[in-house]
Amino acid sequence: MAEETDNDPEKLRELITRARVVLWDFDGPICRLFAGHSAERVAAELAGWLEGRGLHGLLTESELETLDPHVVLRAVDRRHPGSDLVAELEERLTQEELRATATALPTAYADPLIRTWTAVGSRQAIATNNSPRVVRRYLTDRGLTSCFTPHVYGRTQDLHLLKPDPHCLNRALSAMGASPSAALMIGDTPSDLEAAQSARVPFLGYARNALKEKRLREAGATSVVSSLEPVLKLLRAHA
Repeated sequence: MAEETDNDPEKLRELITRARVVLWDFDGPICRLFAGHSAERVAAELAGWLEGRGLHGLLTESELETLDPHVVLRAVDRRHPGSDLVAELEERLTQEELRATATALPTAYADPLIRTWTAVGSRQAIATNNSPRVVRRYLTDRGLTSCFTPHVYGRTQDLHLLKPDPHCLNRALSAMGASPSAALMIGDTPSDLEAAQSARVPFLGYARNALKEKRLREAGATSVVSSLEPVLKLLRAHA
């Protein structure tokens, strides 16, 4: 898979060099949160917890088959919005995410790219469906907190506002006083792309494998890299 944007380095260069504000998704572009702490197992345990309370019927077969903890959480929220059940399930997921930070795998070149963007004067924020408590713990462990403080916008109790809703992106832009055209969103899922489009923010897809690239391309992403290395090289060359 090519590391350049549709084999057009000038298009990638334009995306990188005009960004005054960089909005990062967390799990994917910055790290693989569940690299050593299986997301599939977490989803299964959340489903098992529901089953233990006699609530297994809240999830459809397709929702169970996704093995995605966020799918489980959102499915329950759709059926019991704002309930104590959802609050407890969300806290259980947050605790699993916190445990996962201990074995999270940093995305190659993410740390130096983040530090370089800070060094050249760009401001950065994280807009994620993960808990902000999880993000802050990871950033602290990696020595990256100062690159984002205080701009970490993650999951709240209003689960209907998770991406693909642009809520967290709009919160970041508003807090930073930035226009969408001056920003760049880096994400690895179609929901990241949809949120960026809704917020009118240019989007750069990060795809660590061919399947993720295929999903991004099919969703309409035109700017996708398989490594953050060319982004770092371009930024350093332009500094």
